[in-house]
Amino acid sequence: MNHFWIILIGALVGGSCSILGCFLVLRKMSMIGDAISHSVLPGIVIAFLMSGSRDSFIMMFGAAAIGLITVFLIQMFQNSGVQADASIGVVFTALFAVGVILVSLFTRQVDLDLDCVLYGEIAYAPWDTLEVGGHSIGPKAVWGIGASFLLNVLCIGIFYKQFKISAFDPAMAASLGIPVVIFHYLLMGLVSVSTVASFESVGAILVVGMIIVPAATAYLLTDRLSMMIVISVVVSILCSIIGYYVAFLLDASIGATMVSVAGFLFVLAFLFSPIHGILVKKWRRNKFTHQT
Repeated sequence: MNHFWIILIGALVGGSCSILGCFLVLRKMSMIGDAISHSVLPGIVIAFLMSGSRDSFIMMFGAAAIGLITVFLIQMFQNSGVQADASIGVVFTALFAVGVILVSLFTRQVDLDLDCVLYGEIAYAPWDTLEVGGHSIGPKAVWGIGASFLLNVLCIGIFYKQFKISAFDPAMAASLGIPVVIFHYLLMGLVSVSTVASFESVGAILVVGMIIVPAATAYLLTDRLSMMIVISVVVSILCSIIGYYVAFLLDASIGATMVSVAGFLFVLAFLFSPIHGILVKKWRRNKFTHQT
């Protein structure tokens, strides 16, 4: 039964992250997920110090709050003239360093280390179950990430037109009366929540792969945003299924193998995509040359 839960958790993480990843890829903000995943560390530590508990909900709340602060600081620096990549690099490295200092100073006697936050291990997620009335109703990760997935689907579904126009042409969106800044922070807030919700299953670093790679793969396969979202979710589900069984055969990290499979699928799309595939383009050029 554990293999079912592991695959389901991986699929939910991939689906939740890849939906948002499509908009980040289109807006050339892919690495914002990396920034959030690292910078939330001080939020986790502060939440622990204030509550004295390792309760997942409390830590998720603290991490999500710092995630939104991260987005605000990055946007503030960009508006002040700092380049986008420099803004991201400065904010996430500084906040991550603060988090490391807090861990080393205040949590030496507690089992709260960087590995559990950054790397995670999806294989252990099925054992941490949620109990109601003394009865187990499944792993906490399924409920937490499932809620994040539904939240993303609802928000993107309800405001699809606004997100779409803002992603392709912010100036046009503003001229149509769409509050671009609000939808920017809403998207970043969803990224923050999805990143934090996935900590315990695949770890913060691997979440970045699930945000970027399936969406980038879908980008190579279609020119329609709606299809891009669908393809990215399908790719993330395939990565979860294939990655689990490959990891089982290799006796390797399950989360890392899932992302590695995603990277392999991206390379295939990069080479053989009917629209943007390098080899397909070369074949078309050669065919055109011979015909002329």
